[in-house]
Formats: sequence, structure tokens, C-alpha cells
Amino acid sequence: MTANHAIHGFGESPEVAIDEVPVQGELPQWLTGSLLRNGPGSFQVGSQRYRHWFDGLAMLHRFTINEGRVSYANRFLETESYRAARDEGRIAYPEFATDPCRSMFARAMAVFDPQVTDSAKVNIARVAEHYLALAETPIQVEFDPETLRTVGVTGWDTSNFGRMTTVHPHLDEARHEAINLVTRYGAVSNYVFRRVDTRDPGLLQGESIASRTVREPSYIHSFGMSERYLLLVEFPLVVNPISLLLWLRPYIENFRWKPSRGTRVHVFDRESGEHVRSVTADPFFAFHHVNAYDDEDGSVVVDLVAYDDASVIESFYLHRLSEPDVRIPPGTLRRLRIPLTGPGGRLRAEELSPTGVELPNIDYARLNTSARLRFVYGVGVRGDRGFYDQLVKIDVATGATTTWHEPDCFPGEGVFVGRPGREAEDDGVVLSVVLDAARGTSYLLVLDAASFTEVARAQLPHPVLLGYHGQFYGDLPSA
Repeated sequence: MTANHAIHGFGESPEVAIDEVPVQGELPQWLTGSLLRNGPGSFQVGSQRYRHWFDGLAMLHRFTINEGRVSYANRFLETESYRAARDEGRIAYPEFATDPCRSMFARAMAVFDPQVTDSAKVNIARVAEHYLALAETPIQVEFDPETLRTVGVTGWDTSNFGRMTTVHPHLDEARHEAINLVTRYGAVSNYVFRRVDTRDPGLLQGESIASRTVREPSYIHSFGMSERYLLLVEFPLVVNPISLLLWLRPYIENFRWKPSRGTRVHVFDRESGEHVRSVTADPFFAFHHVNAYDDEDGSVVVDLVAYDDASVIESFYLHRLSEPDVRIPPGTLRRLRIPLTGPGGRLRAEELSPTGVELPNIDYARLNTSARLRFVYGVGVRGDRGFYDQLVKIDVATGATTTWHEPDCFPGEGVFVGRPGREAEDDGVVLSVVLDAARGTSYLLVLDAASFTEVARAQLPHPVLLGYHGQFYGDLPSA
């Protein structure tokens, strides 16, 4: 990615609504619904600029597909962070790696009145019929999926003081529950699993079902869940909670890499919340869990996209991404097998594929928590330099990899959408919002999931900033 290309990918997206986006190719007739995506809509506020890819003002995107046609709309989340940026022309709230210029007195007062960002820009989830924009802060923003207008603010916990959550809750339709992990920082910190009954649309905060005390909490972006167990993987990127409560520097810059701790895995019973076992593995770091399942041998298997250390976070600072020689460390699919009985020696993760991958996506609705899962879709880097410039499909069983790429194109997360009534796991399509950096525009790419070849694309007249996660909902009405 050249510096010129980076301007397109990390600048600003305009608010637009397009009734019909030109389509090249032919969309499957069965493909009906809306792809909702989340991510930063702007990295610039007046004369100030956010510092990291994980910062910025949240923007929602909606691609609606119906009878072979595509419409598109986007909208900034109407949050306090956004209103301050719009009305006052300033960055007013601390972000992942950006902190507004504040006096020492203001920083000290933040201990008593923490003003964490409400710019929920990382993921989307439908919980108890509420559509939520998710962030790592305890503030989750509800929105209308048809208009993308902001509805209000909710959260997984009762207080926003000293709380962080993961942005990847697990949803189990069969059990009518949504589960997320909250980290409560304090003199005594705790990890707390929270559960919501998705049949009760008026109850989003739910109940605590399991917890564990910790002295130096880890940075945790996601967690694992099998049919029987919840899995908390503590990477050795940890923080002294006092540093966070004082808020003397941006959130992530308070964390330190301590590989001598190893990576600690804690297993909890999903029903009772009872702590089952803790084991230690060789040190590694991960943003994303891929899948977890209960094996017949009595162990729990956990698949993640893992790195040897946490330096990947440093590579996402915007000044580094704008460099022509940008290098992003490759994460690879790795597997941990956690014995629930017998000796608890140090574990070592098995690499399932050497192919670099990130933003993993699977057939979650059918195969989450299943040992039968074979295919993982994600983004990767073709060489040893540059930003994510290809989509990848990895066969977990064989390690075989299939890729899609085009010159000067940078795809976002590939979202799998299965064909109704399918038998084969990869009978469906993969949707990705691709930045065409040479043209300064973006398009919705539709790949056949089995062959990983292009079926169609819907060409937008403007660029969409490189974002993170989204969800496809086949039951949303046409916009």
C-alpha cells in the first residue's frame, strides 16, 4: 500500500444513500437480505487526526440485495463523540490509541469521571431483536437496521466505570442466549461472563454466570465457546489497572507484553458457571477466536488466529500504515487442545495452516462449536509487505488455501452467506467490501464460496474506509 493509497483507505467516507448500485455479473436469485458493516467513517476531526486504525468516528454501512439489485446507504452513529466532532470540531473522548489533549488536572479528574468513547465502531450483533453497534467500551449503541439511525445506548454491564467488553459476543439461537465477556478493572479486577436471554427484548444487560479474579488483566478482544464450556484465553499483554484508572496515556498504551507469564486458558462450565480448569500455553497473542468444540477424548479444542507476540497492534498506527514499506505481521490459524483431566503440563499451539489470515469468518449459524467445521474465510497479505490485499479460504482439515486478489485492491472481512437448504458447507457466497485504491472507490464483491471465484460486484462511486466486522441478515426487509 503506497502512501497515496493509504489516503484513500484511512481518510473519510461521505454520508450517502444510493437506491441502485450498478452491478457487474449476476447475483444469485436466492441471495436476499442486507449486509450491515461497521467501522471508522472518519479519522480526521478539524485539525486533529486519530492515531490508530482502531480509532475514529463510527459509521454504519448497509448493502441491501434483492432480486439481483443492490442498494447502499451509510450513516455516522449519532454519539456524543460524533456530536463533539461535528459541532465543536475536536476529538473529545479517549479512544483505543488516541487521547484528546487534556491538562494534567483534567487527566486526574478522569479517575472520578471517566469519559470513555461511545464511538461503537467495531462490530454488529442482533441481540433480543435489538441491532447493536459494538465497541470494546461498555457502551453499545442500538440502531435502526433499515435507516441506520441511532436509537439509544445500552451495555453488557451496569456501569461504564472501569469496564471493557469483547466485541464478539457468542449467540446461541437454540438456547436463546447471547454471552459476552466483561473485564472490570479495579484494585481487584475481575473477568465476568454475562448472559442475555434473547427471548426477552426488554432485558439486554442480563446476568453474570461466571467470573475470575485477576491482578493484571489481559487485553481480550474475543473469547471461545463450545457446547459445554466458556473459554477465557489470557494473552500475556497485560495492564496494571491503576494505569487505566489514572488514564495518563491512551488505553492500549498502558498494556505491557510479559511473555514469561505464558498464555493462560481458563475453562468454565456454561450452565453452572463453575471454573473447571486453568492451563498455561506458550506465549502468543490473538484478536480473534475462530471456533471451539468438545472433543470425544474429553478435551476442549480452541482455534484462533494467533501471533507470536502483540507487535501487530503497533503496526496499525496510521502513520505506519501510510508508509510505502508497511509490514503487518501475519497471524496464522492455530489450535489449542485443552485436557480437562490428567496432567496439566504446558501446552503448545498447533499451526493448522502457514497462510497468513485475519478477520476470520465461518458458517457460524450452523457450525459454531462443531468439530465438523472445515472452512475459514479471511483477509491476508500476499507478500511480506503491504496491507491486507487478498481474501483467503483455508480448509482446516487439509490446510489447503484458496485466494482471491486483484492489483491495488484491499478487501475487507469476507462474510460467508450460505445458500438456503445447502448440504455442502461452502455452498454459498462470500461478501467483501473492497477498496480499489487506484480508482479511489470501493465495491461490494460477491465470490462463490466453493470455487472462490467472482460472481458479481456492485460498484460504488466513492471509497469506503477500511473497516472491521459486519453481519448479513437475510430476513431484513428491503430498504
